[in-house]
Amino acid sequence: QLQAYGGGLVQAGGSLRLSCAASGRTYSVSRMAWFRQASGKEREFVSSITWDGGVSDQSDSVNGRFTISRDKVKNTVGLQINSLKPEDTAVYYCAARKGTLARSSNPTSYDYWGQGTLVTVSS
Repeated sequence: QLQAYGGGLVQAGGSLRLSCAASGRTYSVSRMAWFRQASGKEREFVSSITWDGGVSDQSDSVNGRFTISRDKVKNTVGLQINSLKPEDTAVYYCAARKGTLARSSNPTSYDYWGQGTLVTVSS
């Protein structure tokens, strides 16, 4: 089970930190990811990280403003978002992939999904 939280309303240029808590059968999870979906658009890959926190990647579209991290003690995955822009407004979802460490930006590659947390950036 994945629970995403930390979204909210923030002004452009501000920062926000999202978290995703994982529980249940996490022993099979190999990679965690964040996606986002703006109203009327397809779900978009943002960033991913291996379950051990060793390897991460991100979409070129976020231009290094996003940082993904893994807290093994709290069993969470975080997404630090800096220099927020109105176009970052979206529902942010965390997802988990099992069985393979391979990177993927395709939502269909992920086996478990959280409920999403809304990030709204005002101009």
